[in-house]
Amino acid sequence: MAAFARLLEVMDRLRAECPWDREQTFLSLRNNTIEEAYELVDAIAGGDMEEIKKELGDVLLHVVFYSKMGSEQGAFDVGDVADALCDKLIYRHPHVFDQVDASTSDEVSRNWEQLKLREKNRPKGVLAGVPSSLPALIKAWRISQKAVSAGFEWKSREDVWDKVREELAEVEQEMRAGDHEAMEQEFGDAIFALVNAARMYGVDPELALERSNRKFIDRFRHIEAVADRRGVALKEMTLDEMEELWQEAKQGNY
Repeated sequence: MAAFARLLEVMDRLRAECPWDREQTFLSLRNNTIEEAYELVDAIAGGDMEEIKKELGDVLLHVVFYSKMGSEQGAFDVGDVADALCDKLIYRHPHVFDQVDASTSDEVSRNWEQLKLREKNRPKGVLAGVPSSLPALIKAWRISQKAVSAGFEWKSREDVWDKVREELAEVEQEMRAGDHEAMEQEFGDAIFALVNAARMYGVDPELALERSNRKFIDRFRHIEAVADRRGVALKEMTLDEMEELWQEAKQGNY
């Protein structure tokens, strides 16, 4: 593709002629890569196709940048990266490229996880492939998914609510006891149980929480805007006044 060849040429020139690009290493780019990934996620959540296109470009830049540095070290180039990806996709999709039967997405997911475990040079264990640096909520979801791929699952999705109620009761118990460390542990267990419940009902917990975050921000900004129009500081408003504005924002579908 001409556009991709052009990108590689631009990267070659930047690496040769730009002082900042020339100084970068795998480690120095790491935090920027994480930031770009989150900006892409934000764009996807916003549903703005133009913004998604822009952020995909930024992520692609990092793939090309790392590949360029790899080629300079004689380790790999962008072609090696693409070939390795193609090999992996073909291996993990035997229902497409071979004779394995998988007619549902659940069957595909189970096959994917089992095939990953058979690959050479992978850490041992079902949960070994979960990156340690993932945000805790996403990590809990991935741990839950991988455990299920090994058959560790409730008999029915209704059963998960017994676990949720059990964990919430333990949170209340530790709150009454006043043991902060135990309270923190039980809060974690309760959140993990809710993540499992979300997975069993086909809900992405990260997306669900982010929607709630955005909803709270919109409603709270409404309170701030009204307070500003009235010339009143938020701290001077009563809780009842804030609640009235919150409900007003809710009725306005904020």
